[in-house]
Amino acid sequence: MLEAIRRFVSDRLLGAKKASSTGERPGEHSRVQLAACALLIELAHADDEFSAEERRHIEGTMQRRFGLDDASVAELLRLAEDERAQSLDHFQFTRLVAAEYDLGQKMELAEVMWGVILADGRLSDHETHLVRKMASLMQLEPAYLAEARRSAARES
Repeated sequence: MLEAIRRFVSDRLLGAKKASSTGERPGEHSRVQLAACALLIELAHADDEFSAEERRHIEGTMQRRFGLDDASVAELLRLAEDERAQSLDHFQFTRLVAAEYDLGQKMELAEVMWGVILADGRLSDHETHLVRKMASLMQLEPAYLAEARRSAARES
């Protein structure tokens, strides 16, 4: 598994991207992409149904936010699903996001999270609880999460 992640990072994600002007090291960004994708997939599974709408929302987000092509998105989703399935909880993913993302990036991710759980037109109590718990673990204040929800609702 670890070798598959390394191969994906070096072949797909780092091939066209180098360290950004913010000083971010190559590889760190890609681990955060995997963590963010795993969190989105966890939210999509929260209501026990990973709907086609939720999948399209995640795929579109990965393409737009990370500049990935279809093949890279498919591989990222597969790797993130594997990581999610093997993890005991989502803390490892939220901890990485909290450490690597600034407030603006966390807000964008929170908006995407709300978009995922609103994509199928149904909002369960478990989904709401889970997105709040993830936001707290990412060190995102409740007011920012509420703003992210409003933004996601406007876009749906």
